[in-house]
Amino acid sequence: MAGNGAVAEWGKCVVVLDLLGIVVPVFVCAAIGWTWAKLGRAFDSETVTGLTVQIGTPCLVFDTLTRLDLDIADFGMMAAATAATVVGFAILAAAWLYFARLDRATFLPALMFPNTGNMGLPICLFAFGDRGLALAISFFAVMVILQFTVGVAIASGRASLRMALTSPVLYSVAAALPVMAFDIEIPAAAAKTLHLLAGFTIPVMLIALGVSLAKLEVRSLGDGLAVALARLLIGFGVGTAVAWGFGLPADAAGVLILQSSMPIAVFSYLFAARYGRRPEAVAGAVLLSTILGFVGLPVVIWLVRFGGLSF
Repeated sequence: MAGNGAVAEWGKCVVVLDLLGIVVPVFVCAAIGWTWAKLGRAFDSETVTGLTVQIGTPCLVFDTLTRLDLDIADFGMMAAATAATVVGFAILAAAWLYFARLDRATFLPALMFPNTGNMGLPICLFAFGDRGLALAISFFAVMVILQFTVGVAIASGRASLRMALTSPVLYSVAAALPVMAFDIEIPAAAAKTLHLLAGFTIPVMLIALGVSLAKLEVRSLGDGLAVALARLLIGFGVGTAVAWGFGLPADAAGVLILQSSMPIAVFSYLFAARYGRRPEAVAGAVLLSTILGFVGLPVVIWLVRFGGLSF
């Protein structure tokens, strides 16, 4: 009996260490960016963001989808499940905002579009390995396209395809799909170049996230806290329901739930600032949801990785 107790305790320690191994690297990279900004060090956000969005992220998407163990059927499965989660987010968030008497044009994009890039990709990579990253990229790619069409339309009050059509992620996905479908071999020089450029993306994204959080002009935390909690709860609930409804395999279900449970994306603040939608309140929601996300994500990871949820 004593031996069984020791094994159980050791098992708990292993689980805790695994959880720390998933969350700590993400937190440390974001903390480096936050500390760097608070120390007043130079950080050209426009240049770094441009390199990440225009070069790093498209290379990461193409390299991951074509290099790792993911076929076009897997991508289609995750794309359909992602679209379903966004619909679920929209329905529940719109209803909650109505009863909470909060402006939908201001807060609906924040509740519909989580931070599946800066935080979601590394979390899924550390939680489920390379295949988890490929599945997370599938979720992220669809989410980006919807965020820059539906999200912009809600925040601005008018529909426009221009931002989505100028997003390099759209074209990297379009280029990757035939490679996946027909098992086309990428020339070695091109593949190594893409892999090298993809490699800088995740750590730079996390550092840039920390810098962005440090620079947010937060002056309204009341509504921000309510929206932050709603984002995390709605995300986890809808993600779990869709994963179960689609009958996803364990790794895909785990990635879907994790990506759905991410905090509010910084882009929601940028849209609010651009279109005059109470950016100070949205900034508070972004900051608080990120803090709460770091606190709550270990629980979500435990649920999807260590038997708390089964699919």
